[in-house]
Amino acid sequence: MGVLANQAFVKMNGIGNEIVVVDLRHGASKPPAIGADEARAAASPQGAPYDQLMALYPPRTPGTDAFIRIYNNDGSEAGACGNGMRCVASIVADASGKSALTFETKAGILNCWKGDDGLFTVDMGRPRFAWNEIPLAEEFRDTRAIELQIGPIDKPVLHSPSVVNMGNPHAIFWVDDVNAYDLARFGPLLEYHPIFPDRANITLAHIVSREHIVIRTWERGAGLTKACGSAACAAAVAAARLKRTERKLKITLPGGELTIEWRDDDHVLMTGPVAFEFAGTFDPKLFDKAPAP
Repeated sequence: MGVLANQAFVKMNGIGNEIVVVDLRHGASKPPAIGADEARAAASPQGAPYDQLMALYPPRTPGTDAFIRIYNNDGSEAGACGNGMRCVASIVADASGKSALTFETKAGILNCWKGDDGLFTVDMGRPRFAWNEIPLAEEFRDTRAIELQIGPIDKPVLHSPSVVNMGNPHAIFWVDDVNAYDLARFGPLLEYHPIFPDRANITLAHIVSREHIVIRTWERGAGLTKACGSAACAAAVAAARLKRTERKLKITLPGGELTIEWRDDDHVLMTGPVAFEFAGTFDPKLFDKAPAP
């Protein structure tokens, strides 16, 4: 019947990034992975529509609170989701009474903690800039700007993005107005561009000042989203690499604001709020007939 049938879940959001959390730590000793068809069914209107589903598994590494698998609403897996990690940290902190938590994901070990202001911070780890770490299909020695464009050669609509891996591949296009482009049209074309063998998150970014950036993101595997935490981190790091901003700044997304700090030790910290929406249980009938991809 699958992993999610009759499974309890919590629906939350991180500044509009729709998150569903399921806790599989207390059932079978080794719960199986969630199938892509299950993940898509769970995201259907009859389920609990989400951008990302965060599945908590028993810890694989001593000292961690859980191993987390992250699913996009198209059934694919993601390596990182900063907004989702804050939601998970909020749930586990409330249940355990702990204010500092450590989780393992496919992208590595992540530390999370709750501040005195009630906001959660996630240490998203170190950014990766090498072309084969992002990854790209061909070598670019300088990933602060690569040769990629949409539109006519002599007058491209979007061009020369910065690329970085923040647990997921990201491409950031620098623009004067993030709302002046049809991201719903360009996003899929760029996500699946051959230069990105693992696909990519596509972000439009406007640098307002040395302490403030505005972004919109087409999220790999999820589409247009009100917020993407790893994209906010990627934009902040990419802007600092270009010497256009400071290393700590405010990122404004359609769903709200995050504070991003690229520390001197190369770790990227993301701080922001979370919101509880509702709790429920997945109806087994959702998974009787899996939807097509």
